[in-house]
Amino acid sequence: MLNIKNLSKVYRTDEVETTALNGLNAEVKKGEFVSIMGESGCGKSTLLNIIGMLDSPSEGDYFFDGEEVGHLKEKEQSNLRKANIGFVFQSFNLIDELTVFENVELPLVYLKVAKGERKTRVMEMLQKMGIEHRAKHYPQQLSGGQQQRVAIARAVITNPKLILADEPTGNLDSHHGNEVMSLLKDLNTQGTTIVMVTHSEHDASYSQRTIRLVDGKVETSTLVESEPMAN
Repeated sequence: MLNIKNLSKVYRTDEVETTALNGLNAEVKKGEFVSIMGESGCGKSTLLNIIGMLDSPSEGDYFFDGEEVGHLKEKEQSNLRKANIGFVFQSFNLIDELTVFENVELPLVYLKVAKGERKTRVMEMLQKMGIEHRAKHYPQQLSGGQQQRVAIARAVITNPKLILADEPTGNLDSHHGNEVMSLLKDLNTQGTTIVMVTHSEHDASYSQRTIRLVDGKVETSTLVESEPMAN
């Protein structure tokens, strides 16, 4: 599904040039659950942003489902992103002024799905996530774990081919973190491809493969053989 070839990303200012990615090569197959790990500054977030078409490479090629997308125009990338990719962030990124229902509904509004179908799909998703009783609540009325469930519901409401998760348990205690990781694992089991940036070996144990970055390059890519570790 994802094929990255000789990818480089250089950030330049008047005084400083910073290489975030340096000739990186990687591949993610359809249906995989892959963790990206490495020390701070190794290029993890930059790589995730390019995969999610939130940023473009300086050099190299990025193929999404067989199409080279790294150098598409911004509007073309935006349309492709909205139709195919769901995002889950550490800070939840919910809109405080919208209810749980309205937050989850938003991607369907952007895709111009009919109102009746939106209502049906959102309520089914909230029920699946175990938060249908919170539909009329606002984000600040929820626990961190519940907010992340809402964020995941919003990410998958459009049935995306790919979910990108950036430190999805970073703001959660271990109990709620395990709940979120179990949800992601279940979604992967149902066929959704997931790429997750994490510092947590525990969270990475839920994935099938771990890619470790050093200085903007892939150092290792190894299969995860163990079950999730007790926390």
